[in-house]
Amino acid sequence: MLVASGLVKHYGGVTALEGVGITLDAGEVHALVGENGAGKSTLVKIISGVVRPEGGTVELDGVPVRFADARQAAAQGVAIVSQELMTYDDLTVLENLFPYGAPRRGGLVSTREMRRLAGPVLAELGLDPPPHARVGELPLADRQLLEICRALLQDPRVLILDEPTSALPRAAAARLAAVTRRLAERGLAVLYISHFLEEVMRVATRVTVLRDGRVVLPGEPAADVGLDSLVTAMLGQPARPAEAATAAPRRPGGAAVVLTGVTVPGRLREVSLTAEGGEIVGLAGLQGSGHLAVLDAVCGRARPSSGTVRLPDGRTPRSARHAVTAGVAYISGDRKGRGLMLDRALWENITSVSWLGQGRGGVMPRRSRLVERTRGHMERLRVRGDVHDRAGNLSGGNQQKAVLAKWLDADPAVLALDDPTRGVDVGARTELHGILRGLAAGGKVVLIASSDLAELVELCHRVVVFQRGRIVDALEGERLTEPELSLAMNAGFADPSRRSEGG
Repeated sequence: MLVASGLVKHYGGVTALEGVGITLDAGEVHALVGENGAGKSTLVKIISGVVRPEGGTVELDGVPVRFADARQAAAQGVAIVSQELMTYDDLTVLENLFPYGAPRRGGLVSTREMRRLAGPVLAELGLDPPPHARVGELPLADRQLLEICRALLQDPRVLILDEPTSALPRAAAARLAAVTRRLAERGLAVLYISHFLEEVMRVATRVTVLRDGRVVLPGEPAADVGLDSLVTAMLGQPARPAEAATAAPRRPGGAAVVLTGVTVPGRLREVSLTAEGGEIVGLAGLQGSGHLAVLDAVCGRARPSSGTVRLPDGRTPRSARHAVTAGVAYISGDRKGRGLMLDRALWENITSVSWLGQGRGGVMPRRSRLVERTRGHMERLRVRGDVHDRAGNLSGGNQQKAVLAKWLDADPAVLALDDPTRGVDVGARTELHGILRGLAAGGKVVLIASSDLAELVELCHRVVVFQRGRIVDALEGERLTEPELSLAMNAGFADPSRRSEGG
C-alpha cells in the first residue's frame, strides 16, 4: 500500500536518515522502533508530508506521492497521530474532532451530525468527555485519545501512531492496543511507533528497527523477533542490566518535603506524607486519584484549603514561581506544553530557570558562560544536538533530557517528576534513572509520579498509592512489585493498618 525507499535527510552536519525504506501493507500493524535520535520522527515526517527528503521516494498504491503537508496527506488517506499533542486547548471536544470540514446542514455547522459521527469512535476508545468541554481542561491521557479519535474520523487507509500510549495508564493502553489490532483487521495499514517494547511485541505484525539513521532490522515478522534481539538491534549491543535501586539511609530531621493534613478541594483529602533527601518516593494511582495533586501542591501549582506543605528550607510554596526560587524543580513528560521553548536555542532553554527564574548570574550574564554550562549538561546527559539548535529540532527523548538539564542547571533541592521518561527509549530511560538515583544519593528529595508501573518498581525506594484523594497504601521492600502495586491502585485495602501516612 505505502512504500518508502532510499530516503535521505540531513540536518546540518547530522545524518537523520541514510537510504531508509519501509513498506506498510494493508491489514498489518508494522512497528517502527529505535533509540531517540535513530531517525523515526524524521521518517514519519517525510511520509506525512511535514518534511521533504533530499533523496528517495514515497509511493502510495504504486504512485509516487509528495505531500505538501499533513493535511494533504490526510486527504489522500495517510493520517498521523503525533507524539507531541496537536490539540486546540481553547476549543471544545467537538471542535477539536472536526477542525476542518465540519459537517453542515443548511449552511450551518451541525453539532448533531458531529455527535453522530464521533460517538461510535469515542466509544470504541472508551472516551465519554462532555462534547462542549474545553480540551485544555481534560487530562493528558484523554487529550491523546482525542487525537487518535480525530485521525480515525478522517477514515484513513494508512494510520501512523507515534507513541500513542506514552501518556496512557495501563488499562487505556491495553484498550488502544486492542483497537489498533481491530483497525488492521479491517484493512488499514498501521505504522506503530513505541518505546514500550513489550507492547510492540504484543501488537505488531512486523517490526523495523532504525539505528543512527539506518535500517538495521527490515520488517521482520514480530513472531520471529525476541525481545532481547530487538533491544540488541536498537542499541548495537546487548541491553545493560537495570541498575538496582539502593535505598539511602534515612535522615530524620534532615532535608525533607513534609505534607501535613493537606486538603486540595476535589483532589486531596487530609494527606500526610514525608519524602526525605536520599530516597526516591513514587506516587501512584488511577487517573484522578490524587497522586498528581501532591506534585502540584509541592510545586505551588495547587493551594491547599487546609494543612501545610513544608519544603526542605522550611518555606511553604505560595505559587509556582515561589517554589522555583525555593529550589523545587517540576519536570513534566509534557515537554512541549510545560517543558521547553521549542523555538529557542538549547542554551537558552537549559539556562532559563537559573538565569530568568532564580536570577543567578546577574541581570545580563555572559552568553559564552551560558553556552559553556549548557555544553556541560548536554555532555553529562548525552543530549544529541548542537547547543545552538532549536529545541524543537531534537528527538523526543533528547528533548526530555534537555528538560531535566534545565532544572539541574538550577541545582534544585526537590525534584518533582511527572512521567519523566514518557516517549523515551530504553537506553535513555536507563540513563535518566541512573541520574535520578545519583541525585537522590546526593541528598536531593525525589518525588516521581509515573503511569509505568515497571518504572516505579525499578526506580523507587517506596511507592505511595492514592485513591479518591487519600493514601491507601505505601509499598516498599518485598511488597514493591507490579502485581501488588496494581492491586493497591485498583482495589485499595480495607485493613486500616495499611492506610499508612506514607512516611
